[in-house]
Amino acid sequence: MSQQKAHILTFPYPAQGHMLPLLDLAHQLSIRGLDITILVTPKNLPLVNPLLCRGPSIQTLVLPFPSHPSIPPGVENVKDLPVGGFRTMMYTLRNLHNPLKEWFKSHVSPPTAIIFDMFLGSANRLADELSIPGYVFSPSGGLALSVIYSLWRHMPKRKDPSSDEENIPFPVPNCPSYPWWQLSPVYRSFADNETDLISQTIKENFDGDMASFGLVINSVSELEGV
Repeated sequence: MSQQKAHILTFPYPAQGHMLPLLDLAHQLSIRGLDITILVTPKNLPLVNPLLCRGPSIQTLVLPFPSHPSIPPGVENVKDLPVGGFRTMMYTLRNLHNPLKEWFKSHVSPPTAIIFDMFLGSANRLADELSIPGYVFSPSGGLALSVIYSLWRHMPKRKDPSSDEENIPFPVPNCPSYPWWQLSPVYRSFADNETDLISQTIKENFDGDMASFGLVINSVSELEGV
């Protein structure tokens, strides 16, 4: 790093609660001397433009949004999708793998690490293929992330499939048990239909998260105490 500026690719998930914190992180990294490339699709570029005015060390990589029959033409952000549409968005964005890999191969000074949103764990496969570290970015606290990863690692089931009130324990320190209906809707959807292609892809995403080089969590120590 003393001889050459580190170059980081950030891959935000196109939902405002996910995208804006990662853009804040990109800004913090840039003012500390790192070169940043932000991967976006065309309709999400206006969200990045204010950040591009802050300095020349932040660039964008604009790739066409992959089409999907369940996503209306011109829609590229979760805020414009119906409830539950974020599952399809997670599935669709994995199709940026090949265009992104080609961009890496053609770049004269490609990124040396990827920071990708927790909903985009498939990007860790690209990091592995390129032999660079991939980091997960979580827009919310560490306990929530631990609970989510515990779900996908241990895959708990209800003893009574008709009971939404059944409590599910977690092997996470200081973590309460939660009734089934309060668990992640992404996980509950998977548990109800494990053979669905989108559900399988989402599980692969979270497996990619847990196999990553490390985590960046948008939190503070005061929030993470007992």
